[in-house]
Amino acid sequence: MTTTRTGYKWVGTRPVRHDGLDKVTGRARFGADYATAGMLHGVVLRSPHVHARILSIDLTEAAAMPGVKAIITGADLPDIPDETGTGSEGGINFRDLSRNILARDKVLYEGHPVAAVAAVTLRAAQRAAEAIEVDYEILPAVLSLEEAMEDDAPVLHDDLFTLGLDSPPDRPSNISRRRVIARGDLDAGWEEADVVVEREYTTKAVHQGYIEPHAVVAETGEDGRSTLWCSSQGHFAMRTYTTKVLGWEPGDMKVIPAEIGGGFGGKTTIYLEPLAALLSRRAGRAVKMVMTRSEVFRATGPTSGSVMRIKMGARRDGKLVAATAWMAYEAGAFPGSPIGPGVMTVLACYDIPNVLIEGYDVVLNKPKVAAYRAPGAPMAAFAAESVVDELAEELGIDPIELRLRNAVTEGVRAVYGPKYRKIGFVETLEEARDHPHYSAPLGPWQGRGVASGYWFNFGGETTATVSINEDGTAVVMSGCPDIGGTRAALAQMAAEELGIDVHRIEPVVADTHSIGYNDMTGGSRVAFAVGIAVVDASRQLIEDMCSRAALIWDVPREEVEWVDGRAQSVTGASAPLTLEELASGAGATGGPLSATVTVNPRGAGAGFSTQICDVEVDPDTGLVTVLRYTVVQDAGRAIHPDYVEGQMQGGAVQGIGWALNEEYIFDRNGVMENPGFLDYRMPVASDLPMIDTVIVEVPNPDHPYGVRGVGETGIIPPMAAVANAVYAATGKRMQDLPMSPVRVLEALSGD
Repeated sequence: MTTTRTGYKWVGTRPVRHDGLDKVTGRARFGADYATAGMLHGVVLRSPHVHARILSIDLTEAAAMPGVKAIITGADLPDIPDETGTGSEGGINFRDLSRNILARDKVLYEGHPVAAVAAVTLRAAQRAAEAIEVDYEILPAVLSLEEAMEDDAPVLHDDLFTLGLDSPPDRPSNISRRRVIARGDLDAGWEEADVVVEREYTTKAVHQGYIEPHAVVAETGEDGRSTLWCSSQGHFAMRTYTTKVLGWEPGDMKVIPAEIGGGFGGKTTIYLEPLAALLSRRAGRAVKMVMTRSEVFRATGPTSGSVMRIKMGARRDGKLVAATAWMAYEAGAFPGSPIGPGVMTVLACYDIPNVLIEGYDVVLNKPKVAAYRAPGAPMAAFAAESVVDELAEELGIDPIELRLRNAVTEGVRAVYGPKYRKIGFVETLEEARDHPHYSAPLGPWQGRGVASGYWFNFGGETTATVSINEDGTAVVMSGCPDIGGTRAALAQMAAEELGIDVHRIEPVVADTHSIGYNDMTGGSRVAFAVGIAVVDASRQLIEDMCSRAALIWDVPREEVEWVDGRAQSVTGASAPLTLEELASGAGATGGPLSATVTVNPRGAGAGFSTQICDVEVDPDTGLVTVLRYTVVQDAGRAIHPDYVEGQMQGGAVQGIGWALNEEYIFDRNGVMENPGFLDYRMPVASDLPMIDTVIVEVPNPDHPYGVRGVGETGIIPPMAAVANAVYAATGKRMQDLPMSPVRVLEALSGD
C-alpha cells in the first residue's frame, strides 16, 4: 500500500515494464549470451593456496599446446601507482585492483588469479591452464579478524601502514584504516544513564547471491581499440577500471552493456574484463570468459564478516543519552571494507548527544570484499538494533515507542555530521506501530521482533537524453544499467512531463560511445539522479517545442503553453499543435527535437525503514521459520509502486537469508567449503511468507517528483528484526550470525 497518491497521470502507476517481453521470451541478452565469429575462450588459473609466495611461473608446456593463442600473467600488466579513485559504491585503489586481477609476487586467497589463457575451445584453454607450472612457497595465513589484528600476526602487505591512528605507526600491520566519530561528553552521558546495555556481535561473510555469473566478451581491432560486452552495474566504470589496470586510454575502449542477472553491489568492480581485453589484443581475436559458480564464490567479493561491540545508555524515560560502537570489518586480501558506511549508519537513526564510534578496516587471507546492498549498514544495524531492543525490555517500554522517543527528525544533526532535511523515519515507525501485524496474536514458541535502518543514498555524475521521433514517440536514453525497473520509472517521469502515453516512450540503456558519462547503478541513485536529468531534458524539449509553435503561429513565446502533449495558444487563436505535428515538421523549425542534460545532484534524500518479523522456533531442531514479515519504508514518492515494493521485499529476503543461514564456510586452511548454491543456503520462495509492504511517502524536496532511493534501505533492518523475534520466541539472545538450526539449538540447550 502507499500512503498518498494524487495529482499525476503516470507517476505512481504500475505500467507493464518496457523490457518485459524480451525478458519473458528469452530475447534479452545477458553477458554469457554474446559471441562473435572466430571467438576464443578464456580461462583463469587460480591459486590453490590461501597465502603463498610465487617463486616462478613456467608457461612453456601450456604455450605449446594445440589451440592456445595467448597466455598472460601478472608480469604482463603495468605497475599501477598507489592511486585512489571513486567507484564500487565507495573508494577504490587501482593498485590493489590490479593486483587482485592477477597476482604478482604473492597470492593472498584461494582462487586468486595467477594466469589467464585464451584458446580455440574452452576445453583447450582449461587443459592449458592446468599445464601451467607454478612454484609456491607456502606462507602463514590469517583467517579471522581477531587474529589479523594481533600485534604479532603475519602481515599480508609489507607496505600497509594504518591510517587514522592518533600517531603514525612505525611498522606495517593488517589494519588498513581506523575511522572515528565522536561528539558530546561520554562520561557525562554514562553518569546520566539509568540503564546501560553492552554486547558483542559477529557476522560472517555472505554473498550477494546474483544468479548470473560474471561474463565478458572482448574484441580488439587492428587499431588496438577494444569493444567489451559485459554484465555490470556500470559500463562506464568498467571502462575506467579496465583501461586503468591495462594502462590504456579510456578512448581505446567501448563498453556495450548486456542485461544483468543480478548484482546487488557485486558487479560494481572488475574481474575478467582486463584479462579478456589483454588476451584479445595479444591473440588478435575476440575472447569470451565466463566464471563458473565456484569461481564466483571463491574469487569475487562477498561482503565483510564483522565483529562489533555496542554499548548504549538510556534514562528511565527512554531517552538515549550515550553510545559507543567498536567495529571491525573484514576487507579480504586488499583494503576496502565498507567500514566507512558502517560507522556512518550504526547510530544514524537516533538523536544521541554523547557518542564515540570507532571502526577498523582489516585485511586477511580471504577474497577481496565487494559492495553488497547498503554496504556495511546491515551488520551495524544488527548490533545497534539488538541493543535498542534490550534497552526497551529493561525499561519496560514498547520497542517502537522507544525508537519514536529517540528518532531523528528534520533539523537534527546526524551522528556523522550533516543535519537531516525532510525525512520520514517517524512516519515509518508510526505506520509499523499502527499496522495490524504489530498487534496480531502469537502462539507458543513464536515471537515478534522489530528493527529500523537508515541509508544515506547517493546522487552521482549523470547524463540523459530525451529525443522525439517523427511520429511523436520519444526515446529516453541513459547510461545506467536497469537493475530494479529504472527503465519504466524514467519513462514514467518523461511521460508525465511530456504529457504522452508512457508506452510511446522507449527507454534505452546506451553504450559508452553513445551517451555522456554516467556513474554506476548503485547507491540507490538512478531514479533520483537520472530522473532529475530526464525531467530537465523533457522540460527543455517542451520549451523548445513551445518556441517552435510560437514561430509557426508568429506570436510571442509567452502566448504558448504545453498541455497534454501538445502546444496550444493561451488565447485560443490557433488550433493546437500535437507532438506528432511538431516532430514531423521539425526540419522546418530548427531541426531534430532532442535535449541532453548532465547533472551531479546532491540531496539524494535519506532513506529509513522499519520492519516487523514474526518467527516460530522448533525447540527440537532449532529451525527458525518466518511466519509473517512487514516492511515499512519511506520512498519519497513511489514512481512505479510495483518496483518499489519489489525492492523492499527483495532487500528483506536477502537480510532474512543473512540472518538465518547464509555464510562463507572455510576449513582450517582457509579453503571455502560451500562454493555453490547447493551448500550456500539462500532462501527460496518456499522458505518464506509473502513479504507485506507499506510505502510511506515523505517527498524528497530535492527531486522534482520527491524520489528517494529505495534499493538499499530494505536490507538493513532484517537481521536485527529476526534476531529480536527469535529472542521473543525463545528468551535467548542470538549475537552471532547466522542463526542456523545448529546455533539456535545450542543456545536453547545452553542452560
